[in-house]
Amino acid sequence: MESIAAQLKRGISRQFPKGSIRRTLSRQFTRQLSLDPRKTNLRFSFGRQSSLDPIRRSPIDDDQLTVPDNLDSTMQLLFMACRGDTKGLDDLLDEGIDVNSIDLDGRTALHIAACEGHVEVAKLLLSRRANIDARDRWGSTAAADAKYYGNTEVYNILRARGAKVPKTRKTPMAVANPREVPEYELNPLELQVRKSDGITKGTYQVAKWNGTKVAVKILDKDSSSDPESINAFNHELTLLEKARHPNVVQFVGAVTQNMPMMIVLEYQPKGDLGSYIQREGRLSPSKVLRFALDIARQVLCWGMNYLHECKPDPIIHCDLKPKNILLDSGSQLKVAGFGLVRLSKISPDKAKLDQSGGDIDPLNLYMAPEVYRDEIFDRSVDAYSFGLILFEMIEGIQPFHPKSSGEALKMMCLERSRPPFKSKLKSYPPDLKELIEECWDPEPVVRPTFSEIIVRLDKIVSNCSKQGWWKDTFKLPW
Repeated sequence: MESIAAQLKRGISRQFPKGSIRRTLSRQFTRQLSLDPRKTNLRFSFGRQSSLDPIRRSPIDDDQLTVPDNLDSTMQLLFMACRGDTKGLDDLLDEGIDVNSIDLDGRTALHIAACEGHVEVAKLLLSRRANIDARDRWGSTAAADAKYYGNTEVYNILRARGAKVPKTRKTPMAVANPREVPEYELNPLELQVRKSDGITKGTYQVAKWNGTKVAVKILDKDSSSDPESINAFNHELTLLEKARHPNVVQFVGAVTQNMPMMIVLEYQPKGDLGSYIQREGRLSPSKVLRFALDIARQVLCWGMNYLHECKPDPIIHCDLKPKNILLDSGSQLKVAGFGLVRLSKISPDKAKLDQSGGDIDPLNLYMAPEVYRDEIFDRSVDAYSFGLILFEMIEGIQPFHPKSSGEALKMMCLERSRPPFKSKLKSYPPDLKELIEECWDPEPVVRPTFSEIIVRLDKIVSNCSKQGWWKDTFKLPW
């Protein structure tokens, strides 16, 4: 008894009656915080739970279901419904308690009665104008709960009154045991998806999650029945969960137990580096070096170096390009798009494109020659792409512009040609050109690792400072 009361005391401040105007604002705030399914360990279980609750907490024994004096009105209402106490419910409702009061999980007394199969309680609540189609935080209704627990009489009463039963479709990633629901699982009701405004490209859309802007990838109906699409979705999700780092676009969570399935990432309000170069054209020498440092040290070499050092298997981006380097609100750059290319592991540090996947862009200008030729490759393919990105920042145009992507790729990957520098390189540190040429060398063994790139760029910055280059315009962000 004392342990139950202590548990309830911790939760009372987080309960709220739906009909209380006085508590409207605090309810909205508390409700938002409660939606994270990973923060449910302090909830009190009323007998049987929601039919859609993925976290199966142990119910309280019947002999323990006594009502402490200090319970608030909502909790009293739910306790009475759980015990089947129609007289107690009648008294509470006569006192003015809202019949549709909800607990932390959005459950009403009617939900509880339906789960427990209390016919008279259900009839009483309906006579008091209980919301027959109220949904809890998982989207379950009283009728769905009654059906799930086999309480046929309650279910028939609700259906006769016009109750709706939410249609649920099993996803390809649905788990049999609710305890196996991934920690990152999000409630789809928390997400408000709207049409993309052009900031996020491709399959990601701008959305809001609990009032915060996020980028959401939605697996459409056709893809959800395609094994290859499911495999690609699962592969991306696995890598996103694994590669958590401040300089990699952050993984927020995913929806895998409800349709449609979704992946949710942090939102980048300033778009991508490719769009920035298209708008600005050729970047100034100081900005090129600043961006090079930002990409290499703050993003690629903290981010990509982190990815490359993942244990037990390194992660090779294999699709590094300006469109996959995003600017956040502080104009810092972050890596995105890794894990989208499926690879077949050859050895701990060697890989090959997965032949089953059509997820590599055949016209990706930043693709290393060995990838283009469908050969075995290693992490140096990302250094190759990095070199071309630096070239594009200096020139303000893509390699071999205005030739088509197909022509440019053939020249670089088959003919071993490299785009000429047209800008006045006197404005640039000579070591920068040398670094670019080593990064895009046809031979993978010549290309520097990202750890070496960090050292080289730091040295360039140090020399620029000693020689007084860009005194006023070149200021390091650290």
